[in-house]
Amino acid sequence: MTTGPSTPYLAVDPNRLRDNLRRAAEWAATNGVALRPHAKTHKTAEIARLQLDHGAVGLCVATVGEAEVMAEHGVTDLFVAYPLHLDEPRTARLRALAERCRAAIGVDSVEAATRAGRLLGPYAVDVLVEVDSGQHRTGCLPGEAGAVAAAAAAARARVRGVFTFPGHSYDPDRTASAAADEGRALAAARAAVEGEGLEVAVVSGGSTPSFAHTDVGVLTEARPGVYVFGDAQQWELGAMALESIALTCRATVVSHAGGRAVLDSGSKALAADRAAYSTGAGRLLDHPDARVVQLSEHHAVVDFAGAPLPPVGEQVAVVPNHCCAAVNLADELWVEEDGELRSWAVAARGRNS
Repeated sequence: MTTGPSTPYLAVDPNRLRDNLRRAAEWAATNGVALRPHAKTHKTAEIARLQLDHGAVGLCVATVGEAEVMAEHGVTDLFVAYPLHLDEPRTARLRALAERCRAAIGVDSVEAATRAGRLLGPYAVDVLVEVDSGQHRTGCLPGEAGAVAAAAAAARARVRGVFTFPGHSYDPDRTASAAADEGRALAAARAAVEGEGLEVAVVSGGSTPSFAHTDVGVLTEARPGVYVFGDAQQWELGAMALESIALTCRATVVSHAGGRAVLDSGSKALAADRAAYSTGAGRLLDHPDARVVQLSEHHAVVDFAGAPLPPVGEQVAVVPNHCCAAVNLADELWVEEDGELRSWAVAARGRNS
């Protein structure tokens, strides 16, 4: 393992990263679906460029701040894939963003659509109507999408289409059924919008767990995010193989207290996310049976399931449960290639508004 900065730090395997990008691009090309990856996963300009080089039509982001950073680095087509409350500062930022790139936001109610059209329609910020396909977070009912779209159009907004996020695909028993739910919801939403006499150019959805089950007869655009790196959640869901995981946290064994390995990578490096189905607070890339069984701010306790412990001072590669949350805690990602390390700035770190 090449000597890098002091641990803990996030490391990227560029070969695995490129393989993940290539596979997604091939899937999109084969199925005639546009790829609009979610940049909240990586927040870096270098990976954004790689995604565009692999055929992505643009990027999806979680916040206006992320969109601003990506626009600063030359991305020309950005979709903020959430309903936004358009207060005065955020409206001004979106108007400025639209001067630099093709921009769109989500809406999920008649009120929000009307406000978006009034405040942003003259500034060429498109809207997509979000529908709830089963996660029950945001989004209107599919049958209501027509009324929302009509309100946006009446207020002079350009309606690009409909979208959803099948977040319930992060349930190990619902990965495939979530994709089916998504397809039905989006088909119904499209019909509702077209019933109002409006064109639907984009039908957008997708998640990394449900990627392989996507209804390509309905979707015109997919927005996976975690696929670039993988993480322990995807590993345990069976959505990504161990050999595809491209992001790890390099950590040092600092103690053997209690007969377990204690690492210097706590929740401030790995993030604290732990889904109900997770078997630990993280996993080890080169020790598949090991589990992080205790996590504090600066320490991770690892049970090696009876296997010999790595010596104190040895580095190990920890797979965070949720790579998006871990990346947002890091200032930079370290990329190892040809025996050398270089850093990529997490340029949109903390841009959460």
